[in-house]
Amino acid sequence: MSGGGSGSGSGASPSTRDLICHAGAGAAAGAIAATFVCPLDVIKTRLQVHGLPSGQRGGSIIITSLQDIMRSEGFRGMYRGLSPTIVALLPNWAVYFTVYEHLKGLLHSDGDNGQLSFGANMVAAAGAGACTAIATNPLWVVKTRLQTQGMRPGVVPYTGMVSAFTRIIQEEGIRGLYSGIVPSLAGISHVAIQFPAYEKLKSYMAKRNNTTIEKLSPVHLAIASSLSKITASVTTYPHEVVRSRLQEQGQARNVAVQYSGVMDCIKKVFQKEGFAGFYRGCTTNLLRTTPSAVITFTSYEMIHRFMLQVILPGEEKYSETRTNSDGHVKAQKASGGNLKEDSDSNIQQSQPQPSKQTRTPLGKKEQLASRH
Repeated sequence: MSGGGSGSGSGASPSTRDLICHAGAGAAAGAIAATFVCPLDVIKTRLQVHGLPSGQRGGSIIITSLQDIMRSEGFRGMYRGLSPTIVALLPNWAVYFTVYEHLKGLLHSDGDNGQLSFGANMVAAAGAGACTAIATNPLWVVKTRLQTQGMRPGVVPYTGMVSAFTRIIQEEGIRGLYSGIVPSLAGISHVAIQFPAYEKLKSYMAKRNNTTIEKLSPVHLAIASSLSKITASVTTYPHEVVRSRLQEQGQARNVAVQYSGVMDCIKKVFQKEGFAGFYRGCTTNLLRTTPSAVITFTSYEMIHRFMLQVILPGEEKYSETRTNSDGHVKAQKASGGNLKEDSDSNIQQSQPQPSKQTRTPLGKKEQLASRH
């Protein structure tokens, strides 16, 4: 997402260093966000699966749900499923941001003025989303089961993440770990909306404030991430309800499976609860995902900028400027240093020591000098 990497803002694919920074920043940001919003995630998942409690008014559902969890399950219940959530989010965001930035580099063309089109951004986001969904779906199944088992007294509870994995494989096979994979893949539409919108909002704010994307303040990043997340969440929320119900139903033993598949689930939810059933828990979800997106994206950008400065700084300094095949100097410094000043400095340093300077064809020297 950040254009600060050598590959992100140019036509070249990201370097190994950039990919490490994207993966590390994405994993750290996801873990931070998950910890902050876990109680709301527990409530959201239970509303998706079981709907509103009888006689419950929507206005007080969050506070009442928190009180019920504290009373029946204690403080630990509010963080039910946090372990698999963090374990899932570490590879989730690491894989997502890495694949996303790599695809952006591949889809970039020299005529785009450094910016991908909205369509190209959607393709990159969708491709990264598909890889992430397939890689992490088993962890989300475990997370959903752990968060909802407290509401079903007839279910033999899992004792933890390892217990859940073991029992799901023994009782349901590998297929059980991929319950809800179809709606999860349908959820690619969420990131296909969110990430391009986020990129466009960042570009707009950078242009409006006469700065670069890499120098946007945390406030601007928070605004861009919250607006893009709300838009994507409201648009694609129904698939989350379907996914959660399919993931949860396999836990009940000696109980007939309620939904035979995606279409059957959609049909039964609509017949029983109407259109509102597909937006069950949406308000709670927005209260959870909006600050989560702000924390994730802002943390990602800040951590990514920091990692670019501390990971292999010697390699970065060595390759700060290099000559392309067309004779133009390409800035490699992730912090967005001034190309003119850096080039002037390199020329001045090389002039007193002609015997030690790198041999460069005369035509390229003349091109470099003419730019200043």
